[in-house]
Amino acid sequence: MNTFYNKISNSWQQSNSLLCVGLDPDVGKLPPSIAAGREPLFEFNREIIRATGPLCCAFKPQVAYYAAVGAESQLEKTIEFIKLEFPDIPVILDAKRGDIGSTAQMYAKEAFERYQADAVTVNPYMGGDTIIPFTRYHDRGVVILCRTSNPGSGDFQELKSGNAEIFKHVAQRAANEWNENNNVALVVGATFPGVIFEIRDIVGDMPLLIPGIGAQGGDLEAVLENGLDSQNRGLLINMSRSIIYAGSGNNFADAAANEAAQVNGLVNRFRQNRN
Repeated sequence: MNTFYNKISNSWQQSNSLLCVGLDPDVGKLPPSIAAGREPLFEFNREIIRATGPLCCAFKPQVAYYAAVGAESQLEKTIEFIKLEFPDIPVILDAKRGDIGSTAQMYAKEAFERYQADAVTVNPYMGGDTIIPFTRYHDRGVVILCRTSNPGSGDFQELKSGNAEIFKHVAQRAANEWNENNNVALVVGATFPGVIFEIRDIVGDMPLLIPGIGAQGGDLEAVLENGLDSQNRGLLINMSRSIIYAGSGNNFADAAANEAAQVNGLVNRFRQNRN
């Protein structure tokens, strides 16, 4: 079985990249020539994917950017295009689902059967039974929110329960209870590099999806220093706006590729020096 862990491991190796490109297109920010098209989100994504596919290890479309404007069909086409052009690159559907029972089963079906995503982000706030319907898809990944990058994340995630913060309890359960099928990963924000180190210590070589670099101000070198695993990889460093909007004119795809290449250069120089 080609599991999510296998797929991301192969992608890290083949691409020599830890970059995850977020596909969060906003019609109001697209070049006029694209925005005027019949399927502007898909048309924009198609060019970004073509340009950055050779430079990244994963793509991460955010559901809200499509659902808010009734463009779910363009999300489906985007994922189909990735699988056609770059079949070895995993697609992480950023949906942050989190519900119980049959509702969670439907959310899992949506992510893995309707959209054919390789992984989906899940909110663990309602407990472990909200995770199980997703992890039952043994060949797909479940990326659990642990310590997120937004300013208000500490309101609850930093609260202590017993002798550890809530985010540490999530990490421990992800590593020891919820990962029976070896398909769990965690979301850990780049804005808290010290926390990345603590979580890496808890979960070992589990993949970490790292938002917060670029527009949110996370420090790339600090993320690498604290988050690389024993194989000198283990990270999915997500960058969305700083990649897809690197250029605003008709050369937007080239600008995205140039930005992705610069990020890869910085990351790989750090990794080489670490060896």
